[in-house]
Formats: sequence, structure tokens, C-alpha cells
Amino acid sequence: MALWKPDPTFYPSPRMAMQAPPEKLAYVAVNSAKKNGQPDSLGVVEFERASSGYGNLIGQLDMPNPGDELHHFGWNACSSCLCPYAPHPHMERRYLIVPGIESSRTHIIDTKPDPRKPTLVKVIDADTLAARTGYSAPHTTHCGPDGIYMSALGSSNGDGPGGLFRMDPDSFDILGKWEIDRGPQTLAYDFWWHLGFDTLISSEWGTPNMVQHGVNPEILLAGGYGHQVHIWDLRRRRHQQVLDLGKEQQMTLELRPAHNPTRAYGFLGVVVSLKDLSASIWLWHRDNGTWGIEKVIEIPAEPADPEVLPPLLKGFKAVPPLITDLNLSLDDRFLYVSCWGTGEFRQYDVSDPFKPKLTGSVHIGGIVRRAPHPNNPKTALNGGPQMVEVSRDGRRVYFTNSLYVPWDEQFYPDGIRGWMVKMDAKPEGGIDFDRKFFLDFGEQRPHQVRLEGGDASSDSYCYA
Repeated sequence: MALWKPDPTFYPSPRMAMQAPPEKLAYVAVNSAKKNGQPDSLGVVEFERASSGYGNLIGQLDMPNPGDELHHFGWNACSSCLCPYAPHPHMERRYLIVPGIESSRTHIIDTKPDPRKPTLVKVIDADTLAARTGYSAPHTTHCGPDGIYMSALGSSNGDGPGGLFRMDPDSFDILGKWEIDRGPQTLAYDFWWHLGFDTLISSEWGTPNMVQHGVNPEILLAGGYGHQVHIWDLRRRRHQQVLDLGKEQQMTLELRPAHNPTRAYGFLGVVVSLKDLSASIWLWHRDNGTWGIEKVIEIPAEPADPEVLPPLLKGFKAVPPLITDLNLSLDDRFLYVSCWGTGEFRQYDVSDPFKPKLTGSVHIGGIVRRAPHPNNPKTALNGGPQMVEVSRDGRRVYFTNSLYVPWDEQFYPDGIRGWMVKMDAKPEGGIDFDRKFFLDFGEQRPHQVRLEGGDASSDSYCYA
């Protein structure tokens, strides 16, 4: 008689996940920049160092339709299935849930039986999403202890409100809108949770109509993009509190809560300040039952000759850092920050989350700098550090260079040439390039990265 056992890639705690075997491959969302009918794809990248294909694309699954703009995809199930109240601890980390924010289609991709040859098993179209939730532009996927959660940027007509919806983890049917009482929340972007505190956190960007044609200077200068963080009762699906950073702080994007479920804090990346074009990292935290937020890192803009700046920035005579992604190692010690504008990638020691210490910095690409990769120092690169993923043991860090095709064109009007790189991270702090790992995607634009078996932003845990 066969025994019913939990997936071996599920771990009760982040500490145990850090002891897992290293990843052997990654899945990468790859977007087609040209509107020529070529569809987006899911790429498979080889990580076996002994393999002749190390650091190369070894597989590719094309989507059935063009124009998706694949974004922040995730697994159907993860370590949160081991939480005490999880109704499905014997799920399998097998399917990737891959949304397209332009088409509002969501793709269900099976990574079994051969993880190097994933297959498409279902497509959920925009009409189905709109009929069951009223939403459009699905953006971010997270697996929770009771199913699949996804965010959406807006309503079916492209305006607000955006929000969250749920998906059945077995049938992949959309169950409906998540919010019972959304309170004042209108804009949406990222979300995550503190399972130990029954709390969900969400952030803000803009509606589809506000972002799909690039940055709108009028909206930006009026402080009209997202500048708040929302606190929710996770079980009761009700809005509880607004943390407002002020209209000066524009685009409150990526959320990275502490992995240890007994720690009630996390980090938020803010793209740009209207005051001086700086970017910043904010720490949300819980004290005496209420939540607060404060700035803990500020990265200044860099002066630049207007002649080398894109039209959007010429009048400012500076390059903004543009923090577009961040990630936190599973031990909650190192925070990684992507500065897509200046081409800088930073590592901070956040052992004391209120007092981060810069422990590593490298440059690659950038609007002005165009820094090369060390394996080819004579070739200037554009784009910059963007979507970042960290291995479970914290020793390897991967990132790509495309943000969002309409925004790529504004900040890099010469056209981004896509690439993916790998950093080696030292246990005591410090980062450096893996000289043997540089994956050139040519005219294709790589975005989100997911590691086989899980990574630092796939799973949430119920035990310390």
C-alpha cells in the first residue's frame, strides 16, 4: 500500500529549507518585445555546473497567443501547505501559475514528468477572470496554506479597484474575489502575509490604464501612483489599516516579509521620490497590536549629462536608482536590492532590520553607466538589475534586466537586450559575479525567475 507523504520540497521552517539540495534549474518568464506576433515563453535554464549547458537556455515553452506580457508567476503549492490549519498538506509542487498582465490570461504549466520540458495544460482567459472576479491584469501569484492567491491591477475596464482573487489548487478554477471588505484600498500590486499573525500585506502601483502605456508624467508628478501599504485580516478577508508614505513616495512595489513566522516585520521597495528622484526601502513592523512603517534605506539619484538621458529624464539632469525589486534571504539576514536605473545591485545585512548595513555592491547595465559583465568587459550592457531571486541556502543570487516592455522603452529607448546573471554570495556578506554565468536573451526580455524546488520568494512557513 502506497503511503501518502508531503512533497519533499516542502519544509516546516525556513531553517530547514536552507538545508535543502541546491537547485538544478530555473524557470524564467521571457517576453517578446516586438509586436510581430511572436508569443512570450517560459524558458528553462541549466544550473548543473558539471553540465556543458551550465548557464544556458535548455528548454522553451511558447505561449499559445501573442501579447501576454508574462509577469510574476509562482507555484501551485509550497511549504505553507504544512501549516497546522492547511486543508491540503499532501499537495505537490508541480504546476506554475503564469499570469499575463497585458492579455489578462493565466497559464497553468506542468513541470512533470520532465522538469526540463514543461507543458501547458490550461489557459484561463480574460473573460473568465472578469466574469468571476471583476478584475483584469493578473500580476502576482503566491501559494498559500488554503490555495492559490493572485493579485490583479484593476477592474475589467482597466480602471480601479484592483485587488486579490483565489484559485482552486486542484482544478485551477477561479473561485472569486478575495476581499470581503476592502475599505479605502483602490490600487494594487504585490501582496504577501505574516501567517503567524493572520495578517496580509498589500502594496500599490497603478491601474492598467495608468501603467500600460508607460509612465504617465502627469500622474507621476501629481503623486497619483501608489504610495500606501494596506494591512488586512487574512482569515476574515477584511481591510484593517492604511500605512501612507505620502504622495512624494511614488510606487510602493515589492513586499518582502520576514520568513520567520514569529517576526512581524518586512521590507518595502519604493521606486522614486518626487523630491529628489531618490529610491528607498521602508520597514513595516508591528508594535502593541498595530502596524507602523518607517524609512530605513535611501539611495540617492546620480547626476548625469542630459544629453545621455532618455527624454523622460532630461529635465531632471540625474539618473534615479529606480528600485524595482528586492529579495530577502531565508535566514532574514541579507536583503538584495535592484536599482534598475543606475545599474547597481546592492546587498544589505539586515540582522537588525531597523539599521541595515551595506555589505555588497556591483554594477551592470544602467541608463547611463552601461556597465559590462566581467566575462566580456568590452561589451556595454543596458537594462539593469531587476527581478531577483535567491537560492534557499542563500549562496546564489540570480537576476534579469527587463522591467515591463512599455516602461523598458521609456528608460532605455535604444531597446533592451535581455540578459540573466548569477551572483555568488558569501556567508559573512559580500557578493561577486559568477564569471561563467551570463545568459544572453537577445531581443527577448527575461523577467521573473523561479527556482526548481523553491526559492527565497516562493514559500511561506508556519514554524521557526
